[in-house]
Amino acid sequence: MTTASDPSYPAHWEADVVLRDGGTARIRPITPEDAGRLVSFYEQVSDESKYYRFFAPYPRLSDRDVHRFTHHDYVDRVGLAAAVGEDFIGTVRYDRIGPDGRPASVPADEAEVAFLVQDAHQGRGVASALLEHIGAVARERGIRRFAAEVLPANTRMIKVFTDAGYQQKRSFEDGAVRLTLDLEPTAESLAVQRAREQRAEARSVQRLLAPGSVAVVGVSRSGGGVGAAALRNLRDSGFRGHLYAVNEARAPGAGGDLLDGVRAYRSLAEIDAPVDLAVVAVPAKRVPQVVADCGEHRVQGLVVLSAGYAETGPAGLERQRELVRQVRSHGMRLIGPNAFGVINTAPEVALNASLAPVPAPVPGRIGLFTQSGAIGIALLSALLRRGEGLSSFVSAGNRADVSGNDILQYWYEDEATDVALMYLETLGNPRKFTRLARRTAAVKPVVVAKGGRHTPAGHAVPGTRLPETTVSALLRQAGVIRVDTVTELVDAGLLLASQPVPAGPRVAILGNSESLGYLTYDACLAQGLRPSSPVDLTTAATPADFGGAVSAALASDAHDAVVVTAIPWVGEEACADTGADDLAEALRDAAAAHPGKPVAVVHVELADLVQALSREDVRIPAYPAAERAVRAVAEAVRYGQWRRANADSGHVPEYDDIDEAGAAAQLAGLLAGGAGPDGVITLADGDAAALLARYGIRVLPTLPAPTPDAAAKAAAALGYPVALKTTAPHLRHRADLGGVRLDLTTEAELRRSYDELTELLGTPAELQPVVQAMVPRGVDTVVRSVIDPAAGAVLSFGLAGVASELLGDTAHRLVPATDRDAAGLIRSIRTAPLLFGWRGSDPVDTPALEELLLRLSRLVDDHPEVVGVTLEPVVVATEGLSVLSAAVRIAHPPARTDLGPRTLPSY
Repeated sequence: MTTASDPSYPAHWEADVVLRDGGTARIRPITPEDAGRLVSFYEQVSDESKYYRFFAPYPRLSDRDVHRFTHHDYVDRVGLAAAVGEDFIGTVRYDRIGPDGRPASVPADEAEVAFLVQDAHQGRGVASALLEHIGAVARERGIRRFAAEVLPANTRMIKVFTDAGYQQKRSFEDGAVRLTLDLEPTAESLAVQRAREQRAEARSVQRLLAPGSVAVVGVSRSGGGVGAAALRNLRDSGFRGHLYAVNEARAPGAGGDLLDGVRAYRSLAEIDAPVDLAVVAVPAKRVPQVVADCGEHRVQGLVVLSAGYAETGPAGLERQRELVRQVRSHGMRLIGPNAFGVINTAPEVALNASLAPVPAPVPGRIGLFTQSGAIGIALLSALLRRGEGLSSFVSAGNRADVSGNDILQYWYEDEATDVALMYLETLGNPRKFTRLARRTAAVKPVVVAKGGRHTPAGHAVPGTRLPETTVSALLRQAGVIRVDTVTELVDAGLLLASQPVPAGPRVAILGNSESLGYLTYDACLAQGLRPSSPVDLTTAATPADFGGAVSAALASDAHDAVVVTAIPWVGEEACADTGADDLAEALRDAAAAHPGKPVAVVHVELADLVQALSREDVRIPAYPAAERAVRAVAEAVRYGQWRRANADSGHVPEYDDIDEAGAAAQLAGLLAGGAGPDGVITLADGDAAALLARYGIRVLPTLPAPTPDAAAKAAAALGYPVALKTTAPHLRHRADLGGVRLDLTTEAELRRSYDELTELLGTPAELQPVVQAMVPRGVDTVVRSVIDPAAGAVLSFGLAGVASELLGDTAHRLVPATDRDAAGLIRSIRTAPLLFGWRGSDPVDTPALEELLLRLSRLVDDHPEVVGVTLEPVVVATEGLSVLSAAVRIAHPPARTDLGPRTLPSY
């Protein structure tokens, strides 16, 4: 809603959420303009619910009530509403209270909270969503506890509080249950929040993929165009639900006539039955009216095939934003616009609401998501040619609403999907994507081919500040199988969908071509596998010979996987009774007898073998090149290694001395002063040190030395020995230029060094010298964190100087980092031996370094305003470490952070 006239209105509290049943609602602050909406809402609440709210019969709100419930200061009194369109379906409010239980006359950290949800919308998770959001608002306003009084019979509301995961106290006073909730997020409350998010978002996708009825809006009478194509695919796929066509050009009163064999109507209003899903194929200028009609007809979701949105430029982007606003105002979800469509091969659904020109895929175990229609066609065709089916397919076009993250939420619990294949140009919300990918990959493989890796000028896909290899490594840390091409995407998916994950890298190679066997051997070595010497069965080998050799290889404890190479048989006697079907049967029988290890086939000019191997329940993937087969096996091996390691992925430690609230308040104050042209503020040294100190990271103080006398005074205050350093930007951290003098033990040495620096490098005003106390000698390191558009929040580590700057010897981990991540980060750089006693030197205090990394990770994870931190150098001694310098950059947080209460991406 528009509140420009009220500068105190907290617009950042507005959010769209997915409810338990998959529908959507908008949560926003209540304003004085909502008086009529509040009265209407209250009139629709049952007398019983009103009694539970006020502990007495309360048939209507008085004028005084309406004023009190709609006028808030957004600090001590806050009210939020959950709305669908213009109508409220639930409300929540808090009032800050003092120690005596009365409204606070001075700021206090406790507030009373109360909810009211329309009876028709109870059970949809409205109160739980409101609690998450009002809790976040309260924490922002310095409130740490909620108190609530609930009648014992109001079991639903008691459950909302008790299931929230917050630490709580419960008592029975004066006939009511009194609950006190500590609003500090806990691991349990976060887990509850994310579990609710997963169920709700999965349900919203399930409603789109398994509708009971579908209407295609925009079907031409001529049978041409995208609407007619979508209708034909729906009809020909044998869709199990009710199917309708909408053609606005039909004559009045012609509703129910047949169009291409499907009942056709002039409008949705003429359809005298529910419509769960609308496939929209009208020009963009007519889409708003169709969306309004869908809202009136209570359609649950839309697939908008229409183009003319963000892909066309700024005007189209604004048209797209308005489309999302309109769709969500009716509680619906949207795939598209500019979508290619959706497919669900489940026999009880048989939905093909897509523009695919190829035959509908058969049921299979692969889920496929693409952002591009063209790539979607290519992938569907490739899978079809190789005899593989799909569980579901979503080509989301512009991803204005439903994205790959939503589909991952669905696939995570979808029993029909064993492998998730995704073609992505952007990750949208990288922090959420990596979280969801890590969770999904723990139970089923997630394979991603990412386009848009190199961003041409003017292209809409944001670039990355990290090397592509680093982005790939970070995604692999989250369990993602990252491939380079759509061909590799299909290759990996075929193996993972039909074969078990290998237990290790040991590969047996056998076949009837010695040369092809050696090519496969070389490919295995290139992929880091451990192949055995190829076994040549000779060109005279029969299917029985193949079957016996495969059985022996699978039965051997020396092998984790088997690659079979096959070329056409030579000689009339060898091939007289031999064919692709016979070889396929022999290989399937061998694999079925030893089901714990994967088998892949490399074939040359044996196209019939591909189909023959995919006809039975025991399917074996076949590849036309050794490199492709081995690459797929290697990806499966690496995924298996990740999955075994992820069984103990470590934990994010808690530190009692962290002042999260103080850091939040400091950041809010700093950002209130305004940012630079790029929206980023580089903190002054004192502010940076203060912020880091709230997370237990102490930066060694420096004192300015604009003159020799000031330097001497600073040294006396700090205590000798000291260091004299220049801080001019062009000399910062450049010890090689002579801008740093160490171990100065007397005032005379300090003054002499001061004179030398100014004579050599410039005036004090140019050099900006400072004095700092000396610290124990150790290894100089660099610790950084940055928010990257392609990977999210990233923690980095390396040795200071040449190792990281020139050689790029820097390691990275995703934030939040676990204790296992921090230990691995330190050990993964090539120069790590210098930290562990290389050539007889003393090992440094790596536990202290790990703790520093974890504390910085917590700071960045807790506060998305922190967009960059550099600690350089961090001197790690045999005992303890010293942070000699820190640079911190902050900015207003992005709209999509994956922190705080669950919410849909903003538009």
